[in-house]
Amino acid sequence: MQTILGSGGAIGVELAKALENHTNDVRLVSRNPRSVNPDDQLLSADLTKSEDALKAVEGSDIVYLTVGLPYKTKVWQTTWPTLMRNVVDACKTHHCKLVFFDNIYMYDPNYLARMTEDTPIGPVSKKGAVRAQVARMILDEVEKGNLQALIVRSADFYGPAIEKTGILTEMVFKNFSKGKKANWLASVKYKHSFTYTPDAGKATALLGNTPDAYNQVWHLPTAGNPLTGKEWIEAIANEMRVDPKCQVLPKFLVRIAGLVVPIMKELVEMMYQYDRDYVFDSSKFEKRFDFKPTPYLEGIEEIVKKRLRRAVSIT
Repeated sequence: MQTILGSGGAIGVELAKALENHTNDVRLVSRNPRSVNPDDQLLSADLTKSEDALKAVEGSDIVYLTVGLPYKTKVWQTTWPTLMRNVVDACKTHHCKLVFFDNIYMYDPNYLARMTEDTPIGPVSKKGAVRAQVARMILDEVEKGNLQALIVRSADFYGPAIEKTGILTEMVFKNFSKGKKANWLASVKYKHSFTYTPDAGKATALLGNTPDAYNQVWHLPTAGNPLTGKEWIEAIANEMRVDPKCQVLPKFLVRIAGLVVPIMKELVEMMYQYDRDYVFDSSKFEKRFDFKPTPYLEGIEEIVKKRLRRAVSIT
């Protein structure tokens, strides 16, 4: 049995699809789970409750933690440590391997121009401090020999299954589809890597089913030589056949907008990721598995096709 905790998000869906190549025995766990594959087992659970976490992973060989909590600092600070402790303890109790889908918020901002698995940990945001804390909880158990686990990290991500999350989805694709200008944070002149979610799903499934990949950190496959903000906007506009108009949002404007739009308030502390080059290196994974990440223009093309197909089906 291979179990996905937090199966309803963009990553959980892509992972479920990819696991079909590795097993016929998949359990999807969330508050309101929905099938991705015909034979998926569904289990409703609240992972902030230890008894639910124990039940969710029971009988599993591999557990994938892909939970996405609401993008609110206070929720992260109060919920992530409890949830992670419950999942780690449940995996130890039932002797399950654990794969944790992580981001790069804990990295020292001075090293964003070339992020590898060895990038120094030095979060400057409250959300980054939470991510560093929960990753450390896993690594401490690994170092003590109490748990077999691996951590996979992704850059900001984009992909055809994303509906309500992601900078590119919310600020570029959706705005263009509504006839509005794209928005971008801080500056459009810096490079910014994005991980394509189907690649992330395939790679996470592959790592989970590779015994010697455990007890280490892996960057998920992400195309090299990333586009600048300006180039991202132009490439998406070109594929959508719209004018590449854009509004750049400086920190002070995001802070003001946060007074009436809660999500903007949450973005203020993360603005540093857009005022410098943000380049994600996944060469460790690419070399180990001979995997070529999806080129950015191909990813954009597939997203636009998917959005058009969805729009046609609705009408």
